[in-house]
Amino acid sequence: MLAKRIIPCLDCDLGVPNGRVVKGIEFKQIRYAGNPSELASRYYLEGADEIVFLDITASHERRDTMVNVIEKTSRSVFVPLTVGGGISSMKDARSAFKAGADKITLNTAAIRRPELITEIASRYGNQAVVVAIDAKRRLGREEGRIVIDSPEGECWYECSIYGGREFTGIDAIAWASEAERLGAGEILLTSMNRDGTYDGFDIPLTGAVSSNLNIPVIASGGCANAQHMLEVFQETKASAALAASIFHFEEWTIEGCKRYLAERGIPVRL
Repeated sequence: MLAKRIIPCLDCDLGVPNGRVVKGIEFKQIRYAGNPSELASRYYLEGADEIVFLDITASHERRDTMVNVIEKTSRSVFVPLTVGGGISSMKDARSAFKAGADKITLNTAAIRRPELITEIASRYGNQAVVVAIDAKRRLGREEGRIVIDSPEGECWYECSIYGGREFTGIDAIAWASEAERLGAGEILLTSMNRDGTYDGFDIPLTGAVSSNLNIPVIASGGCANAQHMLEVFQETKASAALAASIFHFEEWTIEGCKRYLAERGIPVRL
């Protein structure tokens, strides 16, 4: 069995010199968490399998700041770096890869112009393209949607864009399959309902997407402890668990999470 990955996520506000890492609840209530390069170095030493950087400001004027952050980080951090937020063209992707990114994530741009997934994958390889999906639960049945059962009742999930500020009407589970068909090598799946809540991963959503794809799915949103990671690995086919707050505020270490999982039979890289 392939080892499950533990991935810290750095949501970067680039409105200050060198940027800063922040964390919110359900994409709101933002608070400061640290310096991007310093946190990335700490997580590398703790045994992170990969590190995700997301530019939550994603303005053209601040793009150079993210490039600087990635260049600085890549000089001392030797695990895959995934970069996203505001990447909307081949030129943007090229800049990220040139700065030291191993993968890029696409969300808004992929929904607005799906062929961008294929274009970047054709140039850099499927493994370098991660499609990020920010999904919001919608209770009840609706024609043309993939409806699943959840503790709250029957529901479907809607894709959001622009950092959760706009909803698209697109079914998130169906979009994940389409993204794979277009060339995505991985899905970063965030439950907006669970983001920052410490209520655990959205098991119904993660299970529905991961069981329907042949590419890795990263579970994101709601992780409060290693028990939540254990649950998502035992109950779904997720390949990786992403967390932020528990690492940023030193509630858990990456090494501690991995040892907890290994002791319970989950294959991880120690």
